[in-house]
Amino acid sequence: MGARLVLSVLSLVVILALEAAGGDFTTAEWRGFYATVAFAFAATIVYGVVLHRLLSPQGYAALNVVTDVAIVTGLVHFSGGADSVFPFLYVLVAAYSAFLFKSRGALATAAISITAYGAILFAGHRGWVTSLGLAPPEPMGALLMTWLVNAGAVATVAILASLLTSELRRTGAALYQRTSDLRRLENLHQRTVESLMSGLLTTDHDLRITSFNPEAEHITGQSFAEVVGCDVEEVIAGVRILAEIAGQGADRRNPRTRITYRNQHGVDRYLGLAVYVLKESDGAAEGFVVIFQDVTAVVEMEADLRRTERLAAIGELSASIAHEVRNPLASISGSIQMLQSQIGTAVEEGEARKLMAIVLRETDRLNRLITDFLEYARPGPPMPESVDIAAATEDVVKMYESVRPANVEFDLDFQAGLEITADASQLRQIIWNLVLNASEAMPDGGRLRVVARGFPGELPQEFTSVDRSEALQPAKYGWAEIAVSDTGIGMSPDVCERVFDPFFTTKASGSGLGLAAVHRIVSEHSGTARLESVVGQGTTVRLRFPRAEVTQ
Repeated sequence: MGARLVLSVLSLVVILALEAAGGDFTTAEWRGFYATVAFAFAATIVYGVVLHRLLSPQGYAALNVVTDVAIVTGLVHFSGGADSVFPFLYVLVAAYSAFLFKSRGALATAAISITAYGAILFAGHRGWVTSLGLAPPEPMGALLMTWLVNAGAVATVAILASLLTSELRRTGAALYQRTSDLRRLENLHQRTVESLMSGLLTTDHDLRITSFNPEAEHITGQSFAEVVGCDVEEVIAGVRILAEIAGQGADRRNPRTRITYRNQHGVDRYLGLAVYVLKESDGAAEGFVVIFQDVTAVVEMEADLRRTERLAAIGELSASIAHEVRNPLASISGSIQMLQSQIGTAVEEGEARKLMAIVLRETDRLNRLITDFLEYARPGPPMPESVDIAAATEDVVKMYESVRPANVEFDLDFQAGLEITADASQLRQIIWNLVLNASEAMPDGGRLRVVARGFPGELPQEFTSVDRSEALQPAKYGWAEIAVSDTGIGMSPDVCERVFDPFFTTKASGSGLGLAAVHRIVSEHSGTARLESVVGQGTTVRLRFPRAEVTQ
């Protein structure tokens, strides 16, 4: 219909040009010209109205082409037949029909146009249409030559247009396929970069950031809009030196480096980082690729592992020594008791009994210390079972209420249905140790609070893809946190770093094994123990255990 509109406008322009040039046409012919053009515009409007009600687009297109051939034939008829200036419009119809149909349709249109043109010439020659004002008939030979020239032009254009449109269709299909492949590849690349659980950024030669994936935004606390075009050193200090090393030996394997990093929220983290040369398709260096991960959890686990390895050897040796010391203590204690029964004079008895009492007291103290140490160094095998944290804590609360100082307030806040797989007696032991420590940290009174909450798991970035797919199961990777808080004297950062070490204590009479035992028991239950403290404000110990069941 767009082509017919062009055809109609072009016909109208030609008619107006003929009229302006004083064309030698009768009144009937001029009326025929304008009627034909008016019919072309009217047909365009009518076909446009019914366009949205089509059942057969191909049949509709064929009807349009036949209408166009009829319009051109009418113009040729009214403009003198063989002497008409309008036969070139057949070429236009044949040309755009090649875009509507395949080769057969274009050739069929050309055949219809040639037949219609020949018919109007033959009818004029025979005098069948002389009443419409046609010029006197020309010789048959001249008409045949005119028809052959125009027919050849129409057929040639139809064939060439068919070949051209066929090639365009093939090229268009190939281009569409390539475009689709490129779009899919682009989408795959974008989804891959966005799905990486590692921070990834790219830079140009001058180390200006050109891309920044969502995980990089999460780790750094900065958005892509904030860092694009910035020097990478302003975002992650230390990258420039690694980029220079990578640029000097682009073909060698770059080792992974670990650096300390403080993000935009002021949180200190550890980053595992590697820098590689970004190459173009011809192998030339285009910039750099920086891949990094938040490995803070790994660093903390390594610290725990080093502490465990360091203490393992000490524990084996110390346990043996403790057993050896314990036996002589028993002999000493028994001997002192026998001596007490053999005291002589009253004066000697009083002095001796004092000394013996001191020996017995210190022997008992040493025995308790060794007992605590043996429980830490050689604990009994855990008996895991599903334990409700609230129920297990009730026993501890009852014991603590009997010894709770009057100036200490005690609050409990537990989430219902919070269960973990643990040894119930060991769980009660660590809660008891933490509650006693918190109470002793408030000599002037205060508030002691025990809170238990459940939350989804937060996996370290170094977990594999399999681990991450399994992490989608909250029942397997959910966590339960028990937090024991006090408003006591607090601890300095130096003390916090050593508080879980065996035999480290700030109490005059403490053994230094209480929190060490807590840390060991939590680790044996695949949990973590973290301590937060501010001098003069209080301390919070957070224990996290894998949940046995997640209750929504």
